[in-house]
Amino acid sequence: MTTFLRSRSAGAMLTTAIVALTLATAYLHATLGGLLFTLNALGYLGLAALIVIGAAAPVAIVERFSWFPRVALAGYTALTIAGYLVMGPYFSLGFIAKGIEVALIALLVVDVVRVYGSPAGFVRAALASVGPIVPERFRPTSA
Repeated sequence: MTTFLRSRSAGAMLTTAIVALTLATAYLHATLGGLLFTLNALGYLGLAALIVIGAAAPVAIVERFSWFPRVALAGYTALTIAGYLVMGPYFSLGFIAKGIEVALIALLVVDVVRVYGSPAGFVRAALASVGPIVPERFRPTSA
């Protein structure tokens, strides 16, 4: 991986792009009206706030669980795409929103690789962060 992707400026640009795409899809859903779209927009707003807090707050607990907003946003976005494909209605703005959401998932994958080095590094970091709160009998044993 290049040193640029590991740089602080690349992280700031990537986080800004992730938040911008999240806010764009939140805005699109908020303008559609109806309870389902409004709740979807509020979910995106909350997840955008978590991404910003994870990037800006130098607190130990936030750094320890910095993987969670990425997983939550990627899962929420994938679920939104799946819901649209199942329920519709299919119209131009819906496909634009789905394009934004696919780009959002792609940027989240790039961010995971940038921060953790690989998906395996991401899983290791996530397991290490929840390890201390998991009861001893559920922890994996090393061979």
